[in-house]
Amino acid sequence: MSDIKTSADTLFRNGRIYTVNRDQPWASCAAVKAGRFVAVGEEGDVKSFVGSDTKVVDLGGRTAMPGIIDIHNHIMMGGQADLYELRFPSNHSISQIAGAVKEAAAKAAPGSWIVGGQFGNDLLQKLNTDAAAAELNAASLGHPVLLRDDSYHNRWASTEALRIAGITTETPDPIDGEIGRDLRSGRLTGLMVEAASGIIERALAKAGHYTPEMDRAAVARSIGVLNSFGVTGFVDAASMQPILAALKGLDDRGELSAWAVCAMPIVEPGFMFGTAGEELFALRGQYRSAHVKPDYAKMFLDGVPGAKTAAFHEPYVADPVRGCCFRGATMLTVPELIRWLGKCEKLGLAAKIHCAGDAAVTQALDAIEVVRSFDGPTTLIHHIAHASYITPDDIPRFAELGVAADLSPIIWFPTVFLEAHKAAMGAERAQRFWPNRDLKIVGALMAGGSDWPVIPNPDPWHGIEGMVTRRNPAGDFPGASLWPEQALELETVIEIYTINAARAAGLGTITGSIEVGKSADLIVLDQALFDIPVDQIAETNVEMTFFEGRKVYERRR
Repeated sequence: MSDIKTSADTLFRNGRIYTVNRDQPWASCAAVKAGRFVAVGEEGDVKSFVGSDTKVVDLGGRTAMPGIIDIHNHIMMGGQADLYELRFPSNHSISQIAGAVKEAAAKAAPGSWIVGGQFGNDLLQKLNTDAAAAELNAASLGHPVLLRDDSYHNRWASTEALRIAGITTETPDPIDGEIGRDLRSGRLTGLMVEAASGIIERALAKAGHYTPEMDRAAVARSIGVLNSFGVTGFVDAASMQPILAALKGLDDRGELSAWAVCAMPIVEPGFMFGTAGEELFALRGQYRSAHVKPDYAKMFLDGVPGAKTAAFHEPYVADPVRGCCFRGATMLTVPELIRWLGKCEKLGLAAKIHCAGDAAVTQALDAIEVVRSFDGPTTLIHHIAHASYITPDDIPRFAELGVAADLSPIIWFPTVFLEAHKAAMGAERAQRFWPNRDLKIVGALMAGGSDWPVIPNPDPWHGIEGMVTRRNPAGDFPGASLWPEQALELETVIEIYTINAARAAGLGTITGSIEVGKSADLIVLDQALFDIPVDQIAETNVEMTFFEGRKVYERRR
């Protein structure tokens, strides 16, 4: 029996603990003191840490593993969607969307906004018509309506919302955006593509639809949701001041139950407003805390394939608006990207670069290569998000340049999202999506994320199963698989969601595996992952989540 100075606060015993430590993959016990693991092994390895005050958690033979790190989400927007917004599935038809809007409008206070989503990318052309606009306007009952698509890059708005935003038929398209007009009549349809979405979102923000109190509640709600899925760390992929402030406030009150890494935009995104770039970077010290780490910058290099706003080497399928040879375009030139990367590195900031098309990926890698030639090696790990369409020649460059592939696998298994890509790019090209095994072969650092609320449910177990099976875990698109040659084994995928994601987030020495000295971030599962059929992984439930040794979630029965 140890004395009180050396005794553990908590002892996990009688478990099947998958440590994700290659030197010691399995253990049955782990001892925790002051929020850190002090012993990992078998009963004999931990008995000297057991004192009269040690709390014993009997795992009862259940599987435990490190907490999951979500390498890419939008923490405030996820909570807002969960608490305050109209939700409907992306496979809803226009009539079904109108029905959901009408039901919400009938209950809404006079003049209030109806905000929600998320309609499928495959509907974009159908929404850009007088008929669709008329259906939405009739359903709105006079309310301003703002609906987001399943990429969160595009919007569909009612005529009242357009009026409030000051948009008329004479309003020019913004740079990097498009205001939808019926191809025959020229009338506004309410479809807002890429940067045009920001005009509507700014009108919503000016209306005071979300209050600071709602923002804080949304972030707190998001943390609770993530904990319930076993997530104990994340990278918020577009952290404006309200998000930084909400996270810092939670941490100051001892209520932040996850590592929060923040990527601050270099310019205002189309869906958030306020201070950005170097002005925002200069404020990061006041938001840094024990668990809040504003250590990344966010750059948007292109849009999304379904809306034909992602940048590709080969052209999209021809259409009446863009013609036969349209390839999309990037939002920054290579010199501009080089300058931003150089600025960020001097400030100690790594970059998370949104690249949905293969030409954007090439440009990002080219810029990083130039910066490396100027500045030499760095310990900063830049991310390419979402490393989904990559030319074969670019795949080895991830490892050569030390760039992390920020993966969002819940997006890529056969879904409505992918159907929109097929329509835009052609089925053959669209299905060469997420070359994960090729990335593994070259030694690239891959990290798993949700991109919540682009994905309505940030359940990592669906992503884990999808990476292993290359099929849709929900049973949609039965019999279909996506580029099955790119499937990965479960051990690799768990690393992608734990230690690899921790390394990519700058947390590799702190968390991501169960080993002595690391944060006691541990989750207990209701299934033995390695003993079940791979098509049952998505059914996994988290029984308990511990953050720094403190229980922050327990499943209700």
